[in-house]
Order: sequence, then C-alpha cells, then structure tokens
Amino acid sequence: MRWSNTLIPTLREDPKDTEAMSHKLLLRGGYVRKLSSGVYSYLPLGLKVLKKICSIIAEEMFRAGADEVSLPALHPAELWKKTGRYEALGEDKLAFKNRTGQEFVLGPTHEEVITELVGAYVKSHRDLPKILFQIQTKFRDELRPRFGVIRTKEFIMKDAYSFDKDEAGLDESYQKMFEAYKKIFTRCGLPFRIVGADSGLMGGRVSQEFMVECEFGEDIMIQCAACGYLASRDIAERARGVLNPAPGSGKAPEAFDTPNLRTVDEITSRFKLKPEHLIKTLIYMGDGKPVACLIRGDRELNEAKLRKLCGFKTLIPAKPEDIQSITGGPIGFSGPVGLQGVRVVADFDIEGMTDSVTGANQKDTHLRNVNIGRDFKPDLIGDLRHAAHGDLCPKCGKPLAEAHALELGHVFKLGTRYTDAFEMKYLDEKGEKKTVIMGCYGIGVNRILAAHIEGHHDAKGMVWSKTIAPYSVLLVTLNQSDLQSVRIADEIYEKLSAEGIEVLYDDRNERAGVKFNDGDLIGIPLQVIVSERNLKEGKLEVCKRLNKETSKIPPEELLGWIRKTLSEIP
Repeated sequence: MRWSNTLIPTLREDPKDTEAMSHKLLLRGGYVRKLSSGVYSYLPLGLKVLKKICSIIAEEMFRAGADEVSLPALHPAELWKKTGRYEALGEDKLAFKNRTGQEFVLGPTHEEVITELVGAYVKSHRDLPKILFQIQTKFRDELRPRFGVIRTKEFIMKDAYSFDKDEAGLDESYQKMFEAYKKIFTRCGLPFRIVGADSGLMGGRVSQEFMVECEFGEDIMIQCAACGYLASRDIAERARGVLNPAPGSGKAPEAFDTPNLRTVDEITSRFKLKPEHLIKTLIYMGDGKPVACLIRGDRELNEAKLRKLCGFKTLIPAKPEDIQSITGGPIGFSGPVGLQGVRVVADFDIEGMTDSVTGANQKDTHLRNVNIGRDFKPDLIGDLRHAAHGDLCPKCGKPLAEAHALELGHVFKLGTRYTDAFEMKYLDEKGEKKTVIMGCYGIGVNRILAAHIEGHHDAKGMVWSKTIAPYSVLLVTLNQSDLQSVRIADEIYEKLSAEGIEVLYDDRNERAGVKFNDGDLIGIPLQVIVSERNLKEGKLEVCKRLNKETSKIPPEELLGWIRKTLSEIP
C-alpha cells in the first residue's frame, strides 16, 4: 500500500485527556479516532492489526476443533429475562423497543443466544460434543469508558461455547480452549499470566483469566514472590495470621453525635480517626434474609467470599428502607451492637480490633469503645474482604503483593446454568433425558491490540511484533523529487509485494525528518530507506525498528535480508 493512497493521520503531540500509552500512540499513529466517549473508529492501520489478531484467534480455534458461527447483535429481551441476567446487567445494558413494542438488548455477550440456537438442534448424545465460536462486536453502556480501547462501550470479542454430555466432556473441551488460549497470546507477543478468577455475572463453578501486567489495567492480581501463589483479587485468599490486639480501655460503649456523617471518610475526617479503627457494618439480603457484614474501615467487602462463606445462592445489598426496618436506623449508621434477628458475619480482622467505632443503629449517632466478644458476638467469622498488599500468603505465610493487570481472556466452566434455564436436554445411551453441560471462553480482541502497545513501545512510538504488525516493511524515499530514488523504490515495492511481503510505501512528498518520525511512530518492524547518497554507493539503508540497528546492503540482497531478519525478530 502506498502511504499517499491510504489514511494515516499522524499527530506530533499527545492528545489531551489521554493517560494510557496505548491510547496516546493509537491516536497519534492514526490507528484509531474517537467518535464519542467509549466509541472508536478503526482506521486502515488499526483495522489491519485487528484482522491479524482475529486471524490468529480463528486459526487456533479451528485447530482446537471449534467451528465458527455469526450470532445476532439484537437479542429479544425475553431471552435475558429467562436467565435472570436482564436485571443483573442493570444500567450496563443497552436496551430499546422497536416500532411494534418488542424489547431488544444490544448483545453484551451471547450465552442466551447460543444456548437457544444449539438447544434447537441437539437432541441426542450423538449430537455432542460441540464447540462453536464467533468474533463479533459487543455493546455495554460503560459508565466511565477509559484508556482508549481498553474500556469502551462498543468492543470486539471472540466468544466460544462448548456443549458436552457430562463433566468429563466439559473438562476435555475446557482444556482444549485453555491450550488454544496459550497459543493465541503467545503468537500475539504477549507475556500473559494465568490466574484463578471469580465467575461473576457469567456463573459457573470454575474460571481462569489470562492477564498481562499493565499500569492501566482495571484488574488486580495478588501474588506471592516467595512461593508463586497467584490469583485474581476477586478470589485471592489470605492467611489469618497472628492477631495481637492492643489492650482495651475497659470503657463501655459510648454514643456520640455524628450529624449527616455516614461514610468512613466523613467520620475519620471529622473526628481525626484512623480508618482501621472503624468497623463498617454492611447490610445485605442473603437468600432473602438479612445479614450484617463487619469489615474494617479501611478494607473492602468481597461479595463472592461472603456468598461462599455463608453458602448463599443469592446476595444483594439491602435497600435503604430495608436497612431502616432491620437495624432501626438509616443507611450509614448501622452497627453490630444490639442487632436483633440478624445474622452477623465478621471478617477475621475484626478479632484484632479494640475500642472500635461503629454505627449505633440510630440516625446521626455512632458508638465508640466497641469490642468484639464483650459488646457483640458474630455468628460467623471468616475471610470476607479483598486481599491486599501486605496480607499474608495463604500458601506460605509470606507477604502478598498487588499488581495491576489487564484481562485479555477468560475461560469458564458454566455447568448447567444456561441449559437449565432453556431446558436444553439430550437423550443419553439409555434413552434417559440429561441436561447439556456448557463452557464459555472469551477474548477481548481490542484489548490485545492495546496490551501489545503497552508492553511494546519506546520514546519514539510503537514497536509491533511481526505477527500482528500492520505491515512487515516500511519503504521510505527521502527525496520524492529524485527520479532515480523513486524508480528504485517503485521496483522494490513491486518486487516485495509480488513475493507476498506486506509493504507500506511512504511515497509522500514530505521532509525526511517527518518520514522518519512517522515511521518510528507507527512501529512497523523493518524499515528500508532509499536515498540519493546511498544509491551513489549502490546501497540501501535498512533498519530494525526494535533496536534501531541500521546497516547498508546492495539492493539485490534486500529480499534475503528481509526474510532472514523477519525470522529472527519476535
């Protein structure tokens, strides 16, 4: 492709309101353009990278025995209501009614649709197993789109779904996808890590995430340098440790006025307290019954841990009116002292606290000098909060550390959550009806593009791996008015193209400095520079973008140099 024939609107400066390096460079390099918040157009260079990523994904899916489908983006809302996820999606879903009054959801994911589809045709054990995948645009009304294409309202996903007759079949399908994912991310040049994860809204009993460490990642990995323990923050455990509470004052609980002070920040700021001296009391409804969760003021409740510890099937925050009825006080003033008819569950941090501050279960009032055992007794104590930096490893007892990470892929063992909802059954070898078992396997295509740039760039711009670079070679003329340079460059362009080598030919009538800067910015692996001075010596200048190593070679050696060098670089 000739640069003069395509659209590559490069920028000299970083655009305003950009934080992530991938966001800055994609905009500066003319790979993407922002249309509105969380919505981006992909220009020719960006689209070529996306297509190469999709090609790698599809190749590995086919090798793993999956076949491709294309599912609708418009989903009848009743499908989502059948599984209960219509309400669970909340304001993240994009829904509308058509002219006949039928409600649709713009697909954020496709579990309901694929289950309805396959359920219409799978009737016998002979029809199983099946693994189907698609690569398609998805939609979520993200409240705060950030970091360019890392978190958007419209995004490209590869999702695959397996259907098996039993757990052994699911294990086999899951392992196929697991191995395929490792090959995909390796081919895309990404230093991924595999962590245990929470299934969340997707459901299921087992899930793992493929992540890369990234300053602008939305997820947090918890890791232990001593023994190698690694898990998503959503499920990471921590050792209980040895608690040495400070001696208490012996004073009885004392009420004090806290007018309109509902949050930990408000209380600590007003009374010069440390957050770790407060006990947060969070009221939930677990399987329809109230439960009070006690967490240290500087920590965050992990709902997944609460659900697991108590064995809840459903767990939702109590509504303000329910909190008033349950505790006798408004939201923001709940506490464990004097609670009646409520199950009290405490994080084991609470055991190490003395003379704490809690809500008093009445408006504008808190209590000080509150102690566990004397003033309240939890019904259950366990690990209820997110693991954090400095906590002790559950495996070896050494300190844990945090690392920001970007999730690229997620694999789930869904079980029968969706097939139960759609009554998807098959006849086994004995003629008995059995429920089909599912797995789900997703990859964020746009995120691969962003993650690669986050890990592959320098002060001048992007540095693409050869597998997903938009072109293999950037051919540059330094003086477009020099007829010999243009003739030689044209011949090189035609010859390399005929050999199947992807070439971007910078034939613009621009200054050499502009061309060099743009070439380094867009990050194509190899550069070939045609100049009057070098041609007088019978040479071409060639350069590796990765390390800016340059050399001069005769034109007749160019094809061999390109092939050899491409085979050597990542």
